[in-house]
Amino acid sequence: MTLFKKSYLNNSVKKMIFHFFNGLLLFCFLNVKAQDTAKSIDVIIDADTANEVDDLFAIVSAILQPKFNLHAISSAQFHTSPLASENTVMESQIINEEIIRLMDVKGIALPLGSNTPLKEYGKPAPSEASRVIIETAHQMKEHQKLHVVILGSTTNIASAILEDPSIIPKLKVHYLGFWHTPDTNVYNKKEFNSGNDPIAVEVLLNTKTLDLDVMTATTSQHLIFTKQEVNRHLKNKKGVASYLINRWETYDRWWTKEDPKKEKWVMWDVAIIEALASPELSTIQPFATPPENTKRSIGIHTQIDVPAMKANFWNALKNL
Repeated sequence: MTLFKKSYLNNSVKKMIFHFFNGLLLFCFLNVKAQDTAKSIDVIIDADTANEVDDLFAIVSAILQPKFNLHAISSAQFHTSPLASENTVMESQIINEEIIRLMDVKGIALPLGSNTPLKEYGKPAPSEASRVIIETAHQMKEHQKLHVVILGSTTNIASAILEDPSIIPKLKVHYLGFWHTPDTNVYNKKEFNSGNDPIAVEVLLNTKTLDLDVMTATTSQHLIFTKQEVNRHLKNKKGVASYLINRWETYDRWWTKEDPKKEKWVMWDVAIIEALASPELSTIQPFATPPENTKRSIGIHTQIDVPAMKANFWNALKNL
């Protein structure tokens, strides 16, 4: 009888210990999972995709980025390009749709942006893109922000802000634009993205409470891909990998006569995506806005870790 009781008690204790540790493991798993979910970033990418090559590379990497909760990829106009058609926003839209088709991803909206820049300060150019930005911003919970990444003209985000200023506290805008000299805090707005809608740029700079970080051309110009490394990672693959290769090889690079064989390409847009996904790879410093704009502080990326950004990018694309 004593032996039976002892054996029974031992088995009971073993069961209690097993259930305790099993529950503890389950709790730890759920807690880690909850933390991972909490770390996700709600993102909308606004891109003048048809203007260049780097936009496509940036969008593909953003789609593959597990940290992003990518709500939408909206199309932007680029009317100042010498290759511009009468409907540049539709050119961008078509490429956005093709990338989504080739990657076979679901749940990402593809709203059409405005085909024209702002004509007058304070008056928006409403579009499906600005509407989606507004609607998605209002879906954000308290203390949660919608990260809007601008890879081209700022028409759509500026229009959304002008249409519904109540979304401003819910936004974190990441803009690829300007040339900037950190040592003297001198801005040069004669840059392609900024030039495609100068009025919209002023809206962002003058909106005093807007959370704004800028990846300048000065900083992003250092992220350069070579055709050799692109071929090494993507050549002889199908789907979107082949699409990226073809874009590089067939796009007419109109702004320079150097490197006619296109052995290298500046990946401006990839820099801002990688900096958002891995903030430790970029240094952001506060700077006063230009003297002609509303006096306030914005964040400017002053330095990026090029080797690490490249490694992260190719690691994300390794299974294409």
